[in-house]
Amino acid sequence: MSRGRGLVVAAVAVVVCAGAAVPAAAQGPTRAEPVSTVFIGDSYTANFGVAPVFGAWDPKEYFCFRSEENYPAVAARALAEEGTALAVASDRSCGGALIEDFWTEQSLPGHRSKPPQQEALSDDTRLVVGSLGGNTLGFARILKQCSQELRVAGAGLPADAVDPEDPAERCAVFFTGGDGKDWLDRRFDVVEAELEELFDRIGHLSPAASAVLVGYPRIVPADIVRCHTPAPGQADKPLADVPFAALPVFDRIQARLNDLMRAKAAEYDATFVDLYAVTGHNTACDGDDRGIGGLFEQSQVDFFAQPLPWYLHPNTRGRDIQAQHVATAIRQALGG
Repeated sequence: MSRGRGLVVAAVAVVVCAGAAVPAAAQGPTRAEPVSTVFIGDSYTANFGVAPVFGAWDPKEYFCFRSEENYPAVAARALAEEGTALAVASDRSCGGALIEDFWTEQSLPGHRSKPPQQEALSDDTRLVVGSLGGNTLGFARILKQCSQELRVAGAGLPADAVDPEDPAERCAVFFTGGDGKDWLDRRFDVVEAELEELFDRIGHLSPAASAVLVGYPRIVPADIVRCHTPAPGQADKPLADVPFAALPVFDRIQARLNDLMRAKAAEYDATFVDLYAVTGHNTACDGDDRGIGGLFEQSQVDFFAQPLPWYLHPNTRGRDIQAQHVATAIRQALGG
């Protein structure tokens, strides 16, 4: 397939399906046939931490921590209410998913696995939506490199620090020079190559589909002073013990990933949802306006009667922001 045929890993896609005109007597907007849609992605599409969790009695589903009220569900419902129907064939989003889990099995706890997300696609698929890239880059490993507390108490975020022998308080220096910078550059190379593989595969499996890649919301604000203060009702600072010198470094890493995702979407004629650009005042450090749950702030989900932290994932406010911008992108793509 041509590289310009974009499909995507990220959210919100597009395809114009022609529908029969509504008779004048019916008085109402013309409604197109439902658009056959597949959602793919990682914990930011699954909306880890937002209750209730889908498949509570099925370990293969539960360990994905996909919310029944994730942004794909909220966006699809909002679109349906205004007459834009998505025929959702499948939502394959799963916490911890790498880009490569689109075409390979994803390993889950307890020696379980999920089939490749691409198995949900077919010739009939017209829209592919979701977010992938953060786990391939290594968000969790970067956070553990920068937080000693997370290294000790972050078993719910399965990953190792990039270099456990290097002290967490040095992480700003670690990622801006030497081995840490080299590691980060290599990870970006992998993300770029695998996004290209992703787009090519979607184009091959669903040649008539359109795709939208949904970026990641901003976690650290431009003014990091806001990160000194715990959110209302919280004891910990939003990013806990991550050194303040590391916060701009983490933000630049996130911006760099966003820029790469945008560039790849453009290269493949896919739609890109730039959440980073619109969430600068809904970061983890924005108090009552935060759209990201703090690193150790209790989420809505328990695991074996133990509360799980948000681990810097969108809370319900953040989920609604994701859904709003994804729905807007879909509307525009469908000519609405």
